[in-house]
Amino acid sequence: MAQRDQLGFVEAFASPKLGRNERLERVGAQVKWYRFEKLLSKLAPEAAGRPPYDPLLMFKALLLQQWYALSDAELEEMLNDRVSFRRFLGLPLEASAPDHTTLCRFRNRLIEAGLMAKLFVEFDRQLELRGLVLKQGTMVDATLVTAAAARPPRGEEDAASDRDARFAVKEGKPGASYGYKAHVGVDQGSRLIRTALLTAANVNETQVAEALIRGDERAVYGDKGYAKAARRAALKGRGIKDRIMHKSWGGGPPLTRWQRRRNALIAPIRAAVETVFAVLKRRMGYRAVRYRGLFKNGAHLLLLALAYNMRRAVVLTT
Repeated sequence: MAQRDQLGFVEAFASPKLGRNERLERVGAQVKWYRFEKLLSKLAPEAAGRPPYDPLLMFKALLLQQWYALSDAELEEMLNDRVSFRRFLGLPLEASAPDHTTLCRFRNRLIEAGLMAKLFVEFDRQLELRGLVLKQGTMVDATLVTAAAARPPRGEEDAASDRDARFAVKEGKPGASYGYKAHVGVDQGSRLIRTALLTAANVNETQVAEALIRGDERAVYGDKGYAKAARRAALKGRGIKDRIMHKSWGGGPPLTRWQRRRNALIAPIRAAVETVFAVLKRRMGYRAVRYRGLFKNGAHLLLLALAYNMRRAVVLTT
């Protein structure tokens, strides 16, 4: 197979403007790919057969899949159709592109090797070294994501084809959602995702809040769902400002004027995290999970967050 940086025969005679995609070129130029290459080199090779594709090329293909909300079959088609995609991968025009089954197997190998979290952490480190993570505050929030499997009758989730998915009722909305809940910790100001984890839809946000806090931020912003006296005390003990909205507990006293005023000041700052969810859902197609089971879907969320951060870094430096 041709080397990634080797000029293809066809490209030698093509216009340099052919297949130009400035956004992909900026991503390609900004990321320290050799760091990912070192991590991917630990991936065990596939069984004997046709010569394998370069792991970094395959990883870049998965990133394209997230940015353009493509299925495996659609990604295969685009790799055979778009010159800009091939340039991003370093795949010469005359070389064969990986097919959808090869892409699927590679992704499964990444997940099984537990590399997705390490790849996410690696780019997080790169963002910090570039000074793009501001650490003024972490905005914590969660969003419901529909399951890929068919919706079972209530109470029969354990017999469904996806036994990890669950029902959840969203406050103020009729009916129930079936699937998962994506929890994120987002850097205030830069809107970069610093932490991301997936749970069943019925897991309350407050149960996983501590896992979203990095400890190096100056403040933590959250809505009323994260209001908890022990959490406020823990933040204070760590020298982190508590910017979690106050909640009026059932049967308890109403919020004071000061608490209502404080909530009004926090709300617009915290609401910036909704922009992140909008990008994930509307632009990157994350309205529903792709797979069955918490393990695969949790790894996919990390890949999605990593892809989001790469594109967000381009916006921050343009």
